[in-house]
Amino acid sequence: MPHALVVDDEADAAEMMAAMIATEGFTVATAGSLRDARRQLALQEPDIVLLDLMLPDGSGMQLFEDAKALANTEVVLITGHASLDTSIQALRMGAADYLVKPVNMKQLTGILSRLIKPATLQAEASTLLDGLEREGHFGQLWGRSPPMRKIYEQILRVSGTAVTVFITGESGCGKEVVASTVHDLSRRRNRPFLAVNCGAISPHLIESEIFGHEKGSFTGADRQHQGFFERASGGTLFLDEITEMPLDLQVKLLRVLETGTFMRVGSTQSIDTDVRIIAATNRSPDQAVRSGKLREDLLYRLNVFPIHLPPLRDRAEDVPLIAEHFLEEISRREGQPKRWSPQALARMQGYRWPGNVRELRNIVQRAYVMAPESVIVDDCLPTAEAPLPVMSGAPVLQIRVGTPLAEVERQVTLSTLEYLGRHKERTAATLGVSLKTLYNRLKEYATVPLKDSETDDQDHSATTSP
Repeated sequence: MPHALVVDDEADAAEMMAAMIATEGFTVATAGSLRDARRQLALQEPDIVLLDLMLPDGSGMQLFEDAKALANTEVVLITGHASLDTSIQALRMGAADYLVKPVNMKQLTGILSRLIKPATLQAEASTLLDGLEREGHFGQLWGRSPPMRKIYEQILRVSGTAVTVFITGESGCGKEVVASTVHDLSRRRNRPFLAVNCGAISPHLIESEIFGHEKGSFTGADRQHQGFFERASGGTLFLDEITEMPLDLQVKLLRVLETGTFMRVGSTQSIDTDVRIIAATNRSPDQAVRSGKLREDLLYRLNVFPIHLPPLRDRAEDVPLIAEHFLEEISRREGQPKRWSPQALARMQGYRWPGNVRELRNIVQRAYVMAPESVIVDDCLPTAEAPLPVMSGAPVLQIRVGTPLAEVERQVTLSTLEYLGRHKERTAATLGVSLKTLYNRLKEYATVPLKDSETDDQDHSATTSP
């Protein structure tokens, strides 16, 4: 039977929490001070410690100083209010999670149900690192380059905690794969992992999709609908392209992060949520704040543990390994094994990959189909994918100092689109954004008045584009 230790100087609160924990099949001991807690730890090693930060003989954090006593014990902090500082403090001290007084039974039950001994997590980490050295992958992530090894270290550091993660990087880098890996290594692994692309949902529907709605709350709402927060209960919610979320909805998301509650559209009843948030963007977060795409207070709340995923061009040494992996996948699926020629691999390694890993996967699939024999040679690769800078020979775009960043982004996007013959897929890949994001931006730019010179350019391109 698992054993729990509740450390809280409020005797009534400690006894009430102990009773709640006992109903979940635990034996429970209580302590009202650091001294009592150390005595209880010496008597019996607990599987989990619920630790109040404010104790009569010091801070609960002092208990972490005795690393040996807590070496194989999950620690959950108890605090009077949820805050960004609490999240950071919990992470730095090695706590797995934290609870806010008065303790919510649903959240406590969720934490107890996810109990995993630190030694188990450490063993899993060792297995993954062994696989990295043998086969070149860390779970679903492939690559042995120094930038990726840094990413793996960050994943291992944060996955065992409950803090919010903010992933940045160009489109196609694998941000969702990183988020999924964090979930798979977390204590929430047995609960859902739901990914939401905030740029792919209509602004009119996104609030209903995320928070749900009540029957009759708007035209067409003929039944109650559970949103992503309810469907991901106990698990992880991945909010991709968070900067594409409408600002009014960002306010509501901030409230969820601060209070742990939300309301369905058309309801006045608050619902407790037990979901870990991982957010991502292909924009610069600071630039997104300056251009009005992301609320600054939401950025602070999301950016508890930042992970920046490098573009594929910055880890070119990983390209052959990833290409081999994709080719093995396709060969296994199609039932006809094929392999790369050294020349083909060398050519791919020299390419800058504006579309990153997503583009590489597409090229591998195309090369597999184009290869008539079992060896994929250089001629099987598309000629458009020559190992040259994608924008080589492009005209220089002159921008006046002091131009707002939103206007700079607009000019660069439209100029790139024109230079690439209004080919939207190539434009999205070159700019490092998803095709959906590009369409959203072009729709937004259509409402911005154009200068006379831009109008002339558009009229000309309209008569010459395919």
